[in-house]
This record gives sequence, C-alpha cells and structure tokens, in this order.
Amino acid sequence: MTSYRLDKGGLIDRESALRFTFDGALHIGRTGDTLASALMANGVTLMGRSFKYHRPRGVITAGAAEPNALVELREGGRKEANTRATMIELYDGLVAKSQNNWPSLNFDVGAINSLASSMFVAGFYYKTFMWPKSFWEKIYEPIIRRAAGLGTASKLPDPDKYEKSYAHCDVLVIGSGPTGLMAALAAARQGKRVILADEGARLGGSLLNEQEEIGGMSGLEWSQGVIAELSSMPNVTLMPRTTIMGWFDGNIFGAVERVSDHLRVPDPYEPRQRYWKIHAKRAVLAAGAEERPVAFGGNDMPGVMQASAMRTYANRYAVAAGRSVVVFGGNDSIYRTARDLKSHGIHVEAIVDSRKDAKADVAGIPVIRGALVADAVGGKAVKGVHLTDGTHINCEAVAMSGGFSPIVNLACHRGKKPVWDANLLAFLPPDNGEAFTVAGSAAGRMLLSECLADGAAMGAAGGKSIDVPKCRDEAFSISPLWWVKDSHGKAFIDYQNDATAKDLPLAAREGYSDVELAKRYTTTGMATDQGKLGNINAIAILAEATGRTMDEVGTTTFRPFYTPVSFGAFAGPFTGHHFQPVRKTPLHDWAEEQGAVFVETGLWMRSSWFPREGEDWLASASREVLNTRGSVGICDVSTLGKIDVQGKDAGAFLDKLYCNTFSTLAVGKARYGLMLREDGIVYDDGTTSRLAEDHYVMTTTTANAAKVMAQMEFAHQALFPDLDVTYVSVTEQWAQMAVAGPKSRATLQKLMDELVMTDETVPYMAALEVTIMHGIPARLFRLSFSGEHAYELAVPADYGSMVARAVMQAGEEFGICPYGVEALSIMRIEKGHVAGGELNGTTTAGDLGMGKMVSTKKDFIGRMMAQRPGLVDPNRQQVVGIRPVDPSHRIRAGAHLLKKDDKPAMANDQGYVTGVAWSPMLNMWVGLALFANGRARHGEVVQVWDGLRGHLVLGEICDPMHFDKENKRLHA
Repeated sequence: MTSYRLDKGGLIDRESALRFTFDGALHIGRTGDTLASALMANGVTLMGRSFKYHRPRGVITAGAAEPNALVELREGGRKEANTRATMIELYDGLVAKSQNNWPSLNFDVGAINSLASSMFVAGFYYKTFMWPKSFWEKIYEPIIRRAAGLGTASKLPDPDKYEKSYAHCDVLVIGSGPTGLMAALAAARQGKRVILADEGARLGGSLLNEQEEIGGMSGLEWSQGVIAELSSMPNVTLMPRTTIMGWFDGNIFGAVERVSDHLRVPDPYEPRQRYWKIHAKRAVLAAGAEERPVAFGGNDMPGVMQASAMRTYANRYAVAAGRSVVVFGGNDSIYRTARDLKSHGIHVEAIVDSRKDAKADVAGIPVIRGALVADAVGGKAVKGVHLTDGTHINCEAVAMSGGFSPIVNLACHRGKKPVWDANLLAFLPPDNGEAFTVAGSAAGRMLLSECLADGAAMGAAGGKSIDVPKCRDEAFSISPLWWVKDSHGKAFIDYQNDATAKDLPLAAREGYSDVELAKRYTTTGMATDQGKLGNINAIAILAEATGRTMDEVGTTTFRPFYTPVSFGAFAGPFTGHHFQPVRKTPLHDWAEEQGAVFVETGLWMRSSWFPREGEDWLASASREVLNTRGSVGICDVSTLGKIDVQGKDAGAFLDKLYCNTFSTLAVGKARYGLMLREDGIVYDDGTTSRLAEDHYVMTTTTANAAKVMAQMEFAHQALFPDLDVTYVSVTEQWAQMAVAGPKSRATLQKLMDELVMTDETVPYMAALEVTIMHGIPARLFRLSFSGEHAYELAVPADYGSMVARAVMQAGEEFGICPYGVEALSIMRIEKGHVAGGELNGTTTAGDLGMGKMVSTKKDFIGRMMAQRPGLVDPNRQQVVGIRPVDPSHRIRAGAHLLKKDDKPAMANDQGYVTGVAWSPMLNMWVGLALFANGRARHGEVVQVWDGLRGHLVLGEICDPMHFDKENKRLHA
C-alpha cells in the first residue's frame, strides 16, 4: 500500500463510514473526504490514464486544477464524464469509474502508444493525416473520432432539475481564504450588501489546508469565528460550493452553485445545480494562487503531486501520499511542506532545493541544495527518484513546487492581459479599476500578513477599515525552476493532452513561436484545466527557445469558463418542452375539441389537420379543402404577427418599411405589402389595414413576427427618429380566424349585430370595426389566402374559442368544417400564393412576380440595393408553377429542375421545387418552384429530379396559379 489514513488530525468525521465504489471495488471513506482523498486513504493511487499515451495517472492537485484524476461519476441519466475526483464530495453510495482505458485501468492496451511516442510529437496530426488523400474519410477520420474524448456521456435523459437565478450586491468577494474573509468582513461592517462565494464545500479557503496562526489562535479557529460573524449579518450572503466562472460587461459575474452534487439523489424540491448572474457594484478577487509543477522525467507518475496538495491531504484529510516522501522545488514553500508532513509522522527522505544558496531547513530532514530531481522512478507508483548529480533516493511519493501563479483568469476575461513580475516569477492581474480589484496572493501578496491587510483594505475600499489581526508569516523567496533538461523520461507540461517540455521548442523551430499558435500546435493548455498548471512553464520554455522574455511571449487569451460548467447549469429549467415557452392560440381549446392534430410552428402550436375516423393527414386535408371550396371552412390564423401602428406619421413610417405605398390607403381598406431587407431581398409580406387616419394594423408571417418588430424598432430609432409614430405587438391580444368558401358570408352574417354584409358594405380588401354577438368588439377583414370568397374575423383573445364555436354553429346548416395548416397550404399552392418556401431570404420582389409593387416614387428600406444588376437579371430564378406531365406522377418538394435532355446532375441545375401539394380540385400533384428565367419559359417540359430519393419525372413549367386563374371565386 502506497498511501493511507493518518491516525489523527484532519477535518474529517472519523465516526462516519461512507461506502463507495471505484471501478466496482468497494471502499470506505469519511464525511469530509473528497473522492480523491478517500481513494488515497484506501491505497488507490492509480486513478486514470492519459489521453494520448494512456500513461498511468494519479492525483496531482487537491482542487479545481486537477488534470489527471478524472472519473465517470454516477450511473444512468445522472452519469457525468470527466469529473474531477479532487472536487467530488464523498457521499454514501457514490459510484465512480475510471475512463480512457481498455480492458481495465490496471492493464490498458492503449499504453502501447508510448512505444510510438517519438511519432506523437507536436503537430503530429497535421503532419501525418495528409496523405494519401483517399484515406481521410474512410480510415483517418473514423480512427480519430473513436480515439477522441475522455469518458462517455449517458444517452439517458438527466432526471435532475437545474435553475437560473439572479443576485445583486454592493460587494462580491470571490474566495473565502484569509484575504476573502477580511474583505467580506470589512465591507459587511460598513453595512454593504455582501456576497461571499467560494468553490469549496466549506468556507475558509487555504486556512482549512494549512497550519497557520492568526490572532493568537489557529488559522482554522480564526476563520470559523469570522464566518460565524458573517453568517449572523443580514446583509451578508454566504455561497459555498459556488464557482465564479466568468466576468462579463456591466460587472456581471457568472456563477454555478453545486446545490446537490454532494448528495446521492437531489432533494425533490431542490435543483442539482443553480446558475447565477450576479450584478455587483464592486467585486474583490481573492482566489489565491495555484502552485506550479516542475517538468522532470516521470512528473506524471502516480505519487508525484504538488507540494501544497500533499500537505493539504495530510492537514485537512488526514491522508498520507506515501510512507516516505522527497520534497523538491525552488522556493521556500517546500520547507513548509516538509515540516507539515513531519508533524504528521510522514517520513521525509530529503528536501531537494534547486537553489545553492538557500538558507532554510527543517530539523532532522536532509537538505540537498543546488540539485534537481531528474526522473521519478517507478511505473504505476513512485519507487524513488534520480537526481541530476547521480544520487538515487528511494521514496513512495514526490512533492514538487515550481512556484505559484496568482489566479488572475477572471480579471482578464474582458480583454486586459496580465503583467509579468520578474521577482515573483508570476503574471499579476491587470488594473481593472475600482469595480473589480484583486487582493491577496491573487495580486502577488505571498505573506499571510500581506493577504490579511490587503483584504481589509480592498473590502473597505477607502471607507472605515477594520483591525488586521497579527499572524505568523512564512518566509517566501523563489528562483526560476521550469524544466529539468537532464531528465531521461518524459517531462510533461500539459498532463491531460500529454504535451511534453520538448514539444514547445519543436513548435518554435517549426514556426509556431507565437504563444497562441504554440498552444494549438502542441495542445498545451487546451484541456479541462485550461492551463492552470502548465501555462507558465510552457511560456518559460517557449521564451527560452525563442530568445525572448516572459513578458514578450505573454499569455494566451483568458476566456470564460474558468472551470468546466455543465450543460445542465446553462440550460436551467429550459429543456424539452420547457426549452422555450409553448404558445397556444386563443382558439387552442376549440381546436382540441374539434380533434386537431397540432404541429409546432416556431413556439406556436398550430392546428395542422382535423382527422376523422380512418383518415390519414392527406385524406383529412383533402376533405377540408373540398369542404371549404364547396361550402365553408374555418381556420385559426391567430399566429399571424399583428402590430398596431399609430401616430400622425404612421402612414409615412409604413411607406419607409414597405416597397409599396400605404400613406394613400383609404380608411376602412386593407392592402397587401412587401417588405425588403436593406440588401433588396424580400424580408416579409402581409396585409396592413387602415382603421383611422392615424391608425393602422399590420399583419406579418408567423415566422417573422418578432423580426419585423425588431426591424421597425431599428428603423424608427436609427433611421427615422423624427417620425411621430408608435407601434406595439398585439399578436397575443387578438384571436383571428379565417372563414372561407361560398357560404362564408352567409355564415358570418348570423353573428353580426348591425352590419348587413354585401359587396357594397364589405367589398374586397375591406377592413371594418364591427360588433358581433350582442356587443363583442371585432374587426372584419375581407381577405383571402385560400383564393375563395373569404373573411378574417378578429376578436379580443378572451372571446376566441367562444366565437369560433359560434361560427361553427352558424355554419352548421352549410356543413362547415375546420381546416388546418395542411389544407391551407394546399389551397395557397393551388392559387400560387407565395409563403415561406419562396420567401426564403434569397428572392426579390421581381423573382416573386411582384416587381410592379415596388414604388419608383418614394424611398424605402432596400430601394437602392434592390436595383443592383444581379438582382434584376432576367435569368434569375423566378416563381413558377410546376405540374407533372403525367398526372399520375408525383413531384416532391426540394427536387431540382433540369432541362429535358440534360444529364441529371447539379451542374445542370436550373432551379428547384419550393412547395408541393396534392390538389383535390385538380386531382393531381402541383407545386411552386424557383426556375431560371421562369416566367418566359411557361409550357417548357423539364426533368424534376430528386437525387436524394432517386426519383425523376417529367414536369411542365406553368403559371403559378393552378386553380381559378380568373379569380371568379375570390370575387363571387
């Protein structure tokens, strides 16, 4: 056994017994353990395999930067891949599995990759998978895809809940170590609203891990006293298990709270995780500093870890990394590690200090100065080390320290770069002003007394400060220690991607000397730890290889997220049908009563067809068409965008939006309008009605309602701010139904209070305000999308279902039936009316056959760009009708149109079918298409080729209007 639980000490509950499994083996841990500490206590040091070489890996850190001990946690829908064992709070019944190995963790066939390591150097993929070209799709890509990734995702739905929340505060303090506690206390005593957030399960930060003395008591006791005071204050919110992962504009911070991750099954009334947006007037970053590893041979071997992590496991978790330890580094913190390990009864074989002139020591422990660890010896566990002077030392673990990197990532998320400090050998945070300050070791203050004073000053922010307690400082000095070049084994910089110290000079020699390019060429810093451990070492090696200084090389760009964030936290409750709100029309209940089958149209649930027994969708839609054209039908069109436009300049404003004119529209009339984008392409269409001199009502397509509203807001605010006009979306306020067919007027007449409906009182394109059913206010429009004599009736939304039922009752003697979107689509294609398939973001008014609508007498959005030669070229694809030469043949939407004698191939493409329908009126398939110079080619026989389905028939190009070309029905 290479690791074990210490007999005393630690912050664990020794009376507890938590049962958990790792790779199927049962172990016992204690309350207060992490998965990593519990595995170490049970003698398990091998916890994973590396990505490329499948090398054995164990714990290297005790916190969020862990790159090695990544496991699959839980089972079923709750399974998570790449979970850091160092951050997993142990609970009873925990199930974890190792990943990236086969057939087992102990014996992994993939380790054979190490034999070919001379090939797997920087840029391996770029250099190797180039030839032969034919191998890429069938051989290289499948192999790479199978090899990619660590762990496997569950294919089952996640049963847990996630939430999104907002918080506001005067001061946000990030980190609950000595600096953060002092900052929070100083701000809280001023009466400020304070949020103190820390990613740990327990507040206290480094004071939980170290043997400190503050104010005449242990650092742990002092921290618990401060936390107790903060807990008692109503203006303070404490947020443990909360990672601040991003800093955004407006001093908004993204945070993820792990509400129930420490439980086997979340409480039914609590989310598993909660995503916070914290609006802070001021923030203090007190995140501390991350210890750096040293690049030497075998520095990834299980049993080699950060010196600070090794003493954390001993001090906090009462776990030893091994019976005997070698401590190696180039700064004074290695002596603290040796002293703490010795105090717990762990034998320290030697302290190897790279500095020849180092003065510190620990009584009873040999110190070898001016020497370096060249290689760790062993395989799946450390057995000893070789020094560069030839000395061999037997040991079971190695504690290494290359120095400390202030955790400055958050302070750089909005663009500023960190600044190199040659004395501390670290990058320090940039100055972001008073809104976001950095304190303590995150700002380069390496003494405890400096951290306490800095935290108090930053928390007070110029206000009344608080007394800073006295403490015992640990001396700190450092010399550069990045890479032991005399190593014989692989010296790793990025543990997860298996990037070695030799990869960076190679990248520089091959021209990838910029730090951003070197990162991507070598994959250094691209793993889940995002370079927390290896970036500074990589920059130092790159600087040496290119003859530059550290500040000349600089850092890569720091972006959110500082630590991995689950998709569940981002999605929150918005999953499945909760992904976006489901919008139901005011006629939804009526449509359900009629047996509607609904289809999702954007966010709307629209009635698609109304089946009767034995009918499929086509039979149902065909019956609805025949019934409507033969008598009368009713359709829910409430989803159309409806925008109320008022003001003395309302007409002038609409003239700017539409390519045709609305300021001349008579009161009580409606007009079809076409709206262009700024580039001259058609944006949307619809009808606009004038109800009074200064009052219009626009309708838009269902899909573009929100976009048109946004276009109006932009046009008014940015382009035409002087126009006196107001507008508001009223889509939700009105229920609207189309009543179409020869008996539509007779049906609606029964509902009118006073209006006698005739061609004179309600002419084609009329728009009237009326009352129906004894006083219900309504709007009556004589409009038709079906091509029949038809009306649209709009009533306040609350009356929608009731009025629809009344229409059904009024039309009962005529055999009225409801019809849905499918029938509506059939009728619009029969009549050649354009819709989404033709208004596809590529067509112009001319393409749609509406060029005469484009005014030449006024200015409007898109006017100049619509005149570009390419948009008025007669050979552009234009809307035409298409029908099979043989009426028994079927044409399909999406099929391409080719000349009759051309070979079926995309090189001969002349256009494509935008929409088709079975026409019950013509007893054949008919469609609309976009066809090159189509209007001049009516009567031409073409190939209708569907290469995807292997289907080809002959079709005839014709007028888009397949049915009732004289519009006799429309004006009947």
